[in-house]
Amino acid sequence: MRLIACILGLFFAFAVQASDVMTAKQLLQNMAKAVHTRNFDASFVVLKGKGMEPYRWVHAKQDDTELELLSLLNGAGLEMVRVNDRVTYFEPQSSAYSISTDSIAGPIPEVLFKDVTSLLSNYDFVLGGKGRIAGRPSQLVRIESKDDSKYNYWLWIDTQSSLLLKAAYVNQQGELLEQLQLTHISVTPEPAAQLLELQQRDFPAPLPMQTSLERDNITNNWQVAWLPQGFDLLKSDRHKLDLNNELADYYLYSDGLVDISVFVQRPLPGARPSGALSSGATTVYVHNSGAFDVSVVGNVPALTAKKIAESVKRPL
Repeated sequence: MRLIACILGLFFAFAVQASDVMTAKQLLQNMAKAVHTRNFDASFVVLKGKGMEPYRWVHAKQDDTELELLSLLNGAGLEMVRVNDRVTYFEPQSSAYSISTDSIAGPIPEVLFKDVTSLLSNYDFVLGGKGRIAGRPSQLVRIESKDDSKYNYWLWIDTQSSLLLKAAYVNQQGELLEQLQLTHISVTPEPAAQLLELQQRDFPAPLPMQTSLERDNITNNWQVAWLPQGFDLLKSDRHKLDLNNELADYYLYSDGLVDISVFVQRPLPGARPSGALSSGATTVYVHNSGAFDVSVVGNVPALTAKKIAESVKRPL
């Protein structure tokens, strides 16, 4: 009898765990759908180290047209406008430009508004507790990395509208490194008039997409011998860095949730030790190999960035 009870206990524990995974997955899928179909006007802040960045986020669905506006409210301002599959960026002291994409590259990982099942090979979905965020009932869903090379990502989802209320990068010790917190959200049956006016504006034509040949030409210059599991090359090019106006080879990798940028350039004058700087979840690791310098930037632990930087070498 004890053996049967033990087996039944393990069976029910496994069934509950599997049910939680399915529920967590469904909540994330509901959120991805809601953010593309609901009319809402929200304000949120990103808390990173001692800094704070306030944003306004507005979305509307009008017939077959999807409209979205994301504005950084501090400083000179930054405005990003999406009309269906075209996103236009308005940056201070720069000409507006557009790219062909169905999501804005803002502080929220784009995959959360798409097919989140693509993350399951590298992350686990775990159902957390319930609470209240911005005065609304919420359910915690934890996206947990399957190894220590990456941070976890926690989301608090509105149980009424399925929209995101809060998100945070969390280390393996459970410490919140960087948070995104909604301070206000209004869900309405009709689109905001401000967004409907976007349909009357003229936007720049999208920039041409990088070809595989262009990407491969730069990729052949250097070999990044180690990356955390699941990371693939999205883009590579050669451009001057704003910080020092030096020419660098640039590589952008992603596992769907986290982006990692790798810059390789000639050594700068003066001996500089290798080392890392961190702000919130973002790590900047600079490695001086002697023959060249490597900089790695991304929302990953310092040890991960260090391992990536030290793995860069010239192809044989």
